[in-house]
Amino acid sequence: MLIVETIGRIRREHFVQGKTIKEIARDLRLSRNTVRKVLRSEETSFSYERQVQPRPKLGRWKEELDRLLAANAEAPARERLTLIRIFEDLRALGYEGGYDAVRRYAGAWVKANGSATTSAFVPLTFAPGEAYQFDWSHEIVVLDGVTTIVKAAHVRLCHSRMMFVRTYPRETQEMVFDAHDRAFAFFRGGCGRGIYDNMKTAVETIFVGKDRHYNRRFLQMCSHHLVEPIACTPASGWEKGQVENQVGLVRERFFTPRLRFKSYDELNAWLVDKCLSWAKAHAHPERPEQTIWEVFEEERPKLIPYRGRFDGFHALPASVSKTCLVRFDNNKYSVSASAVGRPVDIHAYADRIVIRQDGRIVAEHRRSYVRGATIYDPWHYVPVLARKPGALRNGAPFKDWVLPAALDRIRRKLAGSNDGDRQMVKILAAVLSDGLPAVEAACVQALAESVHSADVVLNILTRQRDPGPSAPIHTPASLRLRHAPVADCARYDQLRSA
Repeated sequence: MLIVETIGRIRREHFVQGKTIKEIARDLRLSRNTVRKVLRSEETSFSYERQVQPRPKLGRWKEELDRLLAANAEAPARERLTLIRIFEDLRALGYEGGYDAVRRYAGAWVKANGSATTSAFVPLTFAPGEAYQFDWSHEIVVLDGVTTIVKAAHVRLCHSRMMFVRTYPRETQEMVFDAHDRAFAFFRGGCGRGIYDNMKTAVETIFVGKDRHYNRRFLQMCSHHLVEPIACTPASGWEKGQVENQVGLVRERFFTPRLRFKSYDELNAWLVDKCLSWAKAHAHPERPEQTIWEVFEEERPKLIPYRGRFDGFHALPASVSKTCLVRFDNNKYSVSASAVGRPVDIHAYADRIVIRQDGRIVAEHRRSYVRGATIYDPWHYVPVLARKPGALRNGAPFKDWVLPAALDRIRRKLAGSNDGDRQMVKILAAVLSDGLPAVEAACVQALAESVHSADVVLNILTRQRDPGPSAPIHTPASLRLRHAPVADCARYDQLRSA
């Protein structure tokens, strides 16, 4: 086969240098017919294609192979077989030929049937504030020195292409609620429609067509933000193609090379800055004379005003152990001692855990995503200390307990006395009734007077609670009597005689 360099040399030597066909053929060691073909065709390249492909072993199996290829093309994308699997199925039916013949035939079949199997798409356009798209992606980062797979929530406004990205440890429902709250707060508004895939945290049942049975809590979130949810057709990512493209863009531009941060808060703050800088530096795909940020500024008045945070929690019941602990998500959280013996409701948010009993909050903790951790609040166990003051010394909740400076000084001073634990428990118990600021102020006053016993601190608190004598009431001159009454009991004797 002639290469383009040889063809170019033949043409230059003949048309520029004036050499004959015989001379060119002798110099380049080519046949005269080849040189003549190049000069007469005026072509600058040649390629050979076999007109008839002999398939001695595949010939009688072509109909069966056509059936397998057609059935595979009609199957859903996730269920389609690779060509090697089709070859193996054909061998199982009795075909004795090689894989190359099947591969070449399948390539020709795809070209011939491309119009029937290739998907075509229609470009979409959205009005300002009409819709947004939501999706998840999994990214790899280094958090506090540990390689971690984080779940990135992506929100994209369909008109302006403004993006928002935030990472979470999970893809649970409370994370979905938090992502929407933060995205709408970032955009300072929402859209009339939200386009989603069929994630389990939103869709419970998929019916024929676009009908869906949505999760009750997810519908509450949409109702709060005045959003109409729209679910895509299963395995049809092109219906939310903008956010699908955003996933690839963010992975390439933001998460490569691998990011290193101390915590999720630092990572998410950095991602917000990157979203803003990207929008201000890149042109809008449909309006290249404007940046994405400029189009977003025009779209912002059309957004539905931000409705405030949705109380997005995942609720489930739990029981309280005798050690004042509640188990949730492979961790244990302490609750107030008064909650022992009765069931509680756990409200799990993306960043915290709130535990309620009969409508009142009995515990609130920062959520932990490690496994097997026990999170204590020492104040939950103070009522128990009133009955068992010795637990103050070796109790697990009180290990490395950081008290306010004044209380810590008194605790260290009382540590040397025989009943120091009992006295300290009395002071701590006063916090439940008087509050920590009042008890701390009383401890400061006691230390200033060079005393540190519990009786002195409690006495100071009692005096602070005593309102003291009431202020005298001054009587206006207009209400004063001109003649003061005279105490005369004889007048009652007159009434009795009458």
